[in-house]
Amino acid sequence: MDGDDAGAPRTGAAARTVATLALAMLLGSLGTSIANIALPTLAEAFAAPFAAVQAVVVAYLAALTVAVVIAGRLGDRYGLKPMLVAGLCLFALASLFCALAPSLPLLIAARALQGSGAAFLMTLSMALMRQTASAARLGRVMGLLGTVSALGTALGPVLGGLLIPVAGWRGIFAVLVPLALLTLVLAIAMPAGEAARVSRASSRSGVAVIRGLVPNLLVNLLVAAVMMTTLVVGPFYLGIALGLTATQVGLVMAVGPAISVISGVPSGRLVDAGGPFLVGAVGLGLLAGGAFLLALLPNLVGVTGYVLAMAVVTPGYQLFQAANNTAALADVPPDRRGTVAGLLNLSRNIGLIAGASVMGAVFAFGVGTDAFARATPTAIAAGMQLTFLVAGALMLVAIGLVAAAHRRAGDRP
Repeated sequence: MDGDDAGAPRTGAAARTVATLALAMLLGSLGTSIANIALPTLAEAFAAPFAAVQAVVVAYLAALTVAVVIAGRLGDRYGLKPMLVAGLCLFALASLFCALAPSLPLLIAARALQGSGAAFLMTLSMALMRQTASAARLGRVMGLLGTVSALGTALGPVLGGLLIPVAGWRGIFAVLVPLALLTLVLAIAMPAGEAARVSRASSRSGVAVIRGLVPNLLVNLLVAAVMMTTLVVGPFYLGIALGLTATQVGLVMAVGPAISVISGVPSGRLVDAGGPFLVGAVGLGLLAGGAFLLALLPNLVGVTGYVLAMAVVTPGYQLFQAANNTAALADVPPDRRGTVAGLLNLSRNIGLIAGASVMGAVFAFGVGTDAFARATPTAIAAGMQLTFLVAGALMLVAIGLVAAAHRRAGDRP
């Protein structure tokens, strides 16, 4: 192991730690996606309009976005493991409050609390993975986190769909409580690792490292925006332009998460073997190519073209994520790892919001109306094409940012 990993757990203890951190990341991702499928049920249960129950999802995402940097800073200040344990306690309690909420406003408040807990889980899991892994294996553990995150996002709607008919909407939140408690027990049993020693020198170097991460954060934001665009635009295109049923749309939309689950760990191994710059560049190239394919292929060969394009975009995303997270965390001082992990999550979340809002507006402009249900298949197809031409252009900008940053790094003495 490298020098600042001297206090990291080894062998069997390391494997248990990695499993615990992966489970924590899974919980945060499950919390993100499990409530979406319950929105119609919640609207009926609380006799509320759809716009009101959407706040159940928005409150979680907003709290998650706001709290990630705070969670990272607290982890650096008070210890990564203690703050992860605190986050798991908060997540478990908030999940219980969600399951017991007697009204929609209280459910929304509990979801905000749950999102705050998830910020600790997702941010500190990444930082603790860096503490656990040697430099030679950092890529593969970052790839594992990408796999687990994709798995949680994909499993959320499936698990929710199974639980709602049996246990109602409360069941989708109640099931998270024992999972959080199990992870809490495992986290308490984790080795503490070596505490970060903060000094003026390390603080100064930490600030310099964070400043150097600006290109990583900007590109992370752009990539997240493009990936969210696939989730926002895809259902409208598949359902209206191609005329697929809701079940067929769900099956086609599941292709991306399925590829993510398969490609996450191999992506991390490639980062360890080839280095983050090369693998990240390949990932961005695939993202750019896949975005342009989404603009062209589906309009030529229908759903087959959509699936083929997503089969290019998704591995590109996993390659980029593993490479970017590895590059960002590789040389960070121990007392800044939580902060950097928080910034990575913050840039990703801002990108997701931008993908849903800004790229959604581009799609509406291309369609000619935001009343998509009344739009013609031809108009939806035109909106799809414009949106992913813009997405491809954004990926070319991202490639330029990475190349410029790499050139500057090579020019430094």
